[in-house]
Amino acid sequence: MSGPWLHIVGIGEDGLAGLSPATHAVLEAAEVIVGGERHHALSDGITAERLAWPHPFDALIGTLKALQGRRVVVLATGDPLWYSVGAKIGREIDPAEIVYHPQLSAFQLAAARMGWSLADVETLTVHGRPVEQMIAFIQPDQRLLILTTGEDTPAQIARFLTERGFGASPMTVLAAMGGDREARFDGTAETWDHTVPAFNTLAVDCVAAPDAALIPRVPGLADDLFRHDGTMTKQEVRAVTVAKLMPMRAALLWDIGTGCGSVAVEWMRAARYARAIGIEPRADRRAMAAANALALGTPRFQVIAGEAPAALAGLAPPDAVFIGGGLSEPVFAAAWDALRPLGRLVANAVTLESEAQLLDLHKRHGGQLVKLAVNRAEPVGELTGWRPLMPVTQWSLVKR
Repeated sequence: MSGPWLHIVGIGEDGLAGLSPATHAVLEAAEVIVGGERHHALSDGITAERLAWPHPFDALIGTLKALQGRRVVVLATGDPLWYSVGAKIGREIDPAEIVYHPQLSAFQLAAARMGWSLADVETLTVHGRPVEQMIAFIQPDQRLLILTTGEDTPAQIARFLTERGFGASPMTVLAAMGGDREARFDGTAETWDHTVPAFNTLAVDCVAAPDAALIPRVPGLADDLFRHDGTMTKQEVRAVTVAKLMPMRAALLWDIGTGCGSVAVEWMRAARYARAIGIEPRADRRAMAAANALALGTPRFQVIAGEAPAALAGLAPPDAVFIGGGLSEPVFAAAWDALRPLGRLVANAVTLESEAQLLDLHKRHGGQLVKLAVNRAEPVGELTGWRPLMPVTQWSLVKR
């Protein structure tokens, strides 16, 4: 069969009545319809072979490829390409073989119900993903639309908000939008006690108390926001370090000698879907890094035990590498070889020995070498004086 054979159809709570005539005709002509129980119920009356989502769900692509040559429809909720199954399918099957039929998304419906401009809100999903990742988006006066995991998720998010000083934030759960069973639940984070349907969209209007935690997504979070043992990349140096690493959407960082994970956590917070792998030999520091990742909204931070360069073998090639500890010629060589084109490498040194290594590497490979000296005002008896932090020599370069 030449041309598209697979149609991915978005369907809403109004079922077949909400489809355009052309999309309805596609369903009528289908030989096989794939979808969840809810999707099949919404399209009842169409005669075709029905297939449920496979288990595990990752088997879906194999199921679809086995159907090539037949007229196949996959049913999805709303817009198949907005946090939905269509994106996954489009990564594995030639888009020339697919036709998408979008319906109004849950985000569009929720924005209309709330009277919010979609251009002015953050749209997130925690459906089938760690709920903690929404923490990175809690900001004063920020509006959030969140696809949730289940009936307990709004209460969990309400707790995150309250713990960070955003308990006065209005919250609205919207369920079954566009259908006969549409329901709405309103409240505030600090008093949230609704029992809601499992399949829902949550709207949050973040309201900060005077003592709320300010946790921006730009690098340079306060040191005391991290659980650490004193050995960490300090706030001012961390801001410069992450800026030199240049976080980008879905990019991968190797954080060698991750310690409490402060650089990796800030990297992941700074760009959508940014990923990080931390390499750390000490179990106590790995535990701190994992705790910091959960508390600051980067639950997918992967921390592995081991020392570089041996621990780097087999890892996915990085887009950026930070060497905060354990610098040596073999570590640099392994990281540099693995680094993708246009990848960024940053190494910090505080001892004379590691600084000497950076000077030698800079002489042979080029890049930028800077000395970072930070002084913080602290009490000196009843007065105030400058207390210097240990100066940091920083080497950075881009792989061309």
